[in-house]
Amino acid sequence: MAERATSDILDRRLALPAGGGWLGRARRDAADRLRAVGLPGRRDEYWRYTDPAPLTDPAPRIEASADDGDPFAGFDTCTITVDADGVSLPDDLPDGVEIATLAEAGAADIHWARDLYGTLEAAGSRPVSRPLAMLNTAMATYGLVIRATGKVARPIHIRTTGDGDAMHHHVVRVESGAELTILKSGTGGARANTVTEVDVADGGICHHLRIQGPDHGRHVNTHIFARLGAEAVLKSFTLSANGALTRNEGVIDIIGDDAVAQIAGAAFGRGDFHHDDTVWVTHGALNGESRQVFKKVLRDGAVGVFQGKILVKEGAQKTDGYQISQSLLLDDDSQFLAKPELEIYADDVACSHGSTTGAIDETALFYLRSRGVPERVATDLLVLSFLAEATDEIEDPALREHVMDRMADWLARD
Repeated sequence: MAERATSDILDRRLALPAGGGWLGRARRDAADRLRAVGLPGRRDEYWRYTDPAPLTDPAPRIEASADDGDPFAGFDTCTITVDADGVSLPDDLPDGVEIATLAEAGAADIHWARDLYGTLEAAGSRPVSRPLAMLNTAMATYGLVIRATGKVARPIHIRTTGDGDAMHHHVVRVESGAELTILKSGTGGARANTVTEVDVADGGICHHLRIQGPDHGRHVNTHIFARLGAEAVLKSFTLSANGALTRNEGVIDIIGDDAVAQIAGAAFGRGDFHHDDTVWVTHGALNGESRQVFKKVLRDGAVGVFQGKILVKEGAQKTDGYQISQSLLLDDDSQFLAKPELEIYADDVACSHGSTTGAIDETALFYLRSRGVPERVATDLLVLSFLAEATDEIEDPALREHVMDRMADWLARD
C-alpha cells in the first residue's frame, strides 16, 4: 500500500515540461531513472535520519518564509534574479564569462551545456541513488548555464525570489585556467529543490558560497554535483539559519591529479529546525586533497544531521582526505546525528574523520560573565568562535568577514 502511494505521488510529480532536443532527452532520461528507483523513503540508507516526505509531497501544506533582503548587498556582484516568471540577466556581464538561460541553451542544437546537463547528476547518483536530484533534472524549467573562460573579476550572484516552489537547475563550466565565484541566496518559496552541476577543467578554480538565511524556503533540498580535472580547485561554503527542513547534498568527483575540493558549512537553528548535510567525495586520481568541515549550533529541540563519505578508489595514491563534523547543543532537547565514513582501496593515503558533540564551555562562559559580559552576549560570542573554523574555508577575506557579520546579526535577532 505504501509503495502504491509513493508511485501515485511520483506520477503526479512527473509531468515533464514540453520541449525536445538534447534538453528534452536529458529530462526523459532522468524521469526514466527516477521511475526505476522511486522517491526516497525512511528505509533508504541515506534518508534514515531525515524524513523526505515534506520534500516529495505534491502539495505541501506550508507557507513561504519572508524575504530577508539581499545578503550580499554592498558587494560588487553581477546579480541574476531567478523567480516564477523566469530569469533576468543583467546587461553588464564581467569579462571572461558567458551566461544564458537554460531555455536558451536548450533551444540550440549544439551547446556546451548539452554534454553536462544531467550528466554529472547521473554519475553522482551511482552507487547511491539521489531521486530528488533526478526529479529536478527531469522537471526544472528555469536555470542558468554559466561558462567561465578567464578570471572573472566580479562574483556571479544568483538570487532566487518569489513564493512558488523553486525547481531550478544550473550548469557551470570553468575552463582550464579560469576562475569564477558563484554566490547564491534568496527565498525558495514554500519548497525548493535545486541542482547545480559544476565542471572544473584542468587548472580551473571555482568558489561557491551560499547563504540560506531566515529568508530561505521552509523545505529545502539543494544539490551540488562537481567534477574536478587535474590541479582544479573547488571551494564551497554554505551558511544556514532556521527553516523547518534543509538538506544540502554535495557529490564531488575528483578525476584529475593534484585537484583540491573543500566543502564546508555552518548552521544554527532552533525549535523545528532540521538540518542535514550529506556529502560524498570520490578520489579517483593521484595527490588529491579534500576537506569537509561542518559545524552546527542547535537549541530548543533542533536536529542536526551530518552524513559524509570519503571514497578513495584503487590507484588514487597520495590522497589526503579530511573530514570533521561538530555540533554545539545549547540544551538537552536538541540532537546531532552523524555518520562519517571512509572507504579506501589505496594503500598510500592520509585520510581521517571525526565527529564530536558538546555543550557551551562553562569555564569560558564564566570567564566572560565575570568580566561584565551579559550571558546572552557571552553565549553568542562562544557560538561565533565555534563556527569560525568552518568559515575559515572561505578564501576571500571580505566574504569571510561578511559571513561572520551575518551570523552575528542573525544570532542577535534570534
